[in-house]
Amino acid sequence: MTSKAELQTTLKDRYGINKNISQTLTKEQCEQLLLVLETEPSAVRLVESFAEKNESLGRNNAYYGRIRSQAENQLQTLQIKYAQLEESLENSSDFSSEREQQLEQQNRELERKVRELTQVNDELKRDNKMLKNISDALRLRTLKDMKGMLRLEDGELRKALMKWIARNFE
Repeated sequence: MTSKAELQTTLKDRYGINKNISQTLTKEQCEQLLLVLETEPSAVRLVESFAEKNESLGRNNAYYGRIRSQAENQLQTLQIKYAQLEESLENSSDFSSEREQQLEQQNRELERKVRELTQVNDELKRDNKMLKNISDALRLRTLKDMKGMLRLEDGELRKALMKWIARNFE
């Protein structure tokens, strides 16, 4: 008797289906999905394309997250330097207003970059969620169609399968 965790590992190893995606499925649904993927090359290609897109979006999300983090760190460093310079200005009359303007400009530029990267990061999160919803909907539709076809006689099954492939992949 195969456990759900073993089925999830098989889905991950063979077809690249992330375990947090297959976690929402029951053991029986995991078994049905494996059966469909073992018998339907077109379903395998569909799952592989979703896995590739999900991985690509994940890399982009991580990349923009790192850039955002770097920009936030730079902003924080500049804000500290700016505060120190303001303090030294109070203590010193030699402070250059030109340097202050440069720091203000850098501060504004970094704040703009952080906002821009935050917006890009939010957009990537929405895209990831939308892709997951599409993937889940397609998986559910495929499983329902396959379940309905498995109830048919052999001759009817072939006809239904041909219609399903034509409807979904052409």
